[in-house]
Amino acid sequence: MEIFHIARAADWEAARRSGSYTVSTLDRSLEEEGFLHAAHRDQVPTVFTRFYRDAGVPLVLLTIDTERLGVPWQEDQVGDERYPHIYGPLDPKAVVRVQELTRDGGTGSFTTLFVQEMLVRVFLALGVMLLIALGLTLGRQLDVSWAPGGGALAGLLVGGTAFWLVLRRRG
Repeated sequence: MEIFHIARAADWEAARRSGSYTVSTLDRSLEEEGFLHAAHRDQVPTVFTRFYRDAGVPLVLLTIDTERLGVPWQEDQVGDERYPHIYGPLDPKAVVRVQELTRDGGTGSFTTLFVQEMLVRVFLALGVMLLIALGLTLGRQLDVSWAPGGGALAGLLVGGTAFWLVLRRRG
């Protein structure tokens, strides 16, 4: 059976290096909580919305094969639903898939995320080049020797700043 756990990407990387994952949930350890919180696949969006939406750090979704767990686990009643809980440290070898979570808590394939990111960067770069060409063209209209270079530089500065701001805002 597969169960799921949302983790900070940095916590997961540290666990891969150390060989043991002990973060129960945001800012709560296995020692404090007594178990690691997990969820069934259909419960992940609710868990994300309730606890992780405003985490402000990169998150990953761990897919855990319960047959590879070296510690007990069980489903416990929480309100009206049953959630899986892992009663001990998670061995990274029990994790069969790690997916980056988007800002809205969804997962996408690496290829999809890569292609989307590359398309954004290509279109931003084309915009910068168009601003440089526009600055160069307008600079040529002036009867001053430095105007074409100055226009191209102005286009580069405006376009480069816009490029940087868009990428910074995307996180």
